[in-house]
Amino acid sequence: MMTADDVIEVLDRFETAGVSAWLDGGWGVDALLGRQTRSHEDLDVAIDRRDLERAQEALGPLGFRHAADAQPGLPARYVMQDAIGRQIDIHSLAFDEAGNGLQDLGNGAFGRYPSEGLVGSGKIMERPVRCLTPELQLRFHQGYQPNERDHHDMRLLAESFHLTLPGPYESHA
Repeated sequence: MMTADDVIEVLDRFETAGVSAWLDGGWGVDALLGRQTRSHEDLDVAIDRRDLERAQEALGPLGFRHAADAQPGLPARYVMQDAIGRQIDIHSLAFDEAGNGLQDLGNGAFGRYPSEGLVGSGKIMERPVRCLTPELQLRFHQGYQPNERDHHDMRLLAESFHLTLPGPYESHA
């Protein structure tokens, strides 16, 4: 499990190392909402791929190591775990001149992080954090069969930010 204290510790390490990070996934949703709404198995962060080595070095002293056997792994995500089971999923992005990020998903597929989706802000335990916008979170939660956590997160985002739930989420609302 990744606690709010763990998230702050990771973000502090990144900040000290000069690594810009955007919260993604469940913690990104909770940051947008300004409160923790559920437990989290991991922490999803998006960073500039040029900062990946610095991110690894920043997390090493906390006991995090590359989990080469994680699926999906590279190139889609660089997974780091520690001895007590905490996990960080790093989505490394290649940025273009307009500030749009591309995540290599493998097999010629890419996830697009448009610059306007990287301007979200939120809070974890009163600490301001950068995160994906609610609209980008909603877009990234489409195209697969959602689980209960996904339904929970998207319902709260839709209610809080007056968004329309897409496809499989609207029937579960």
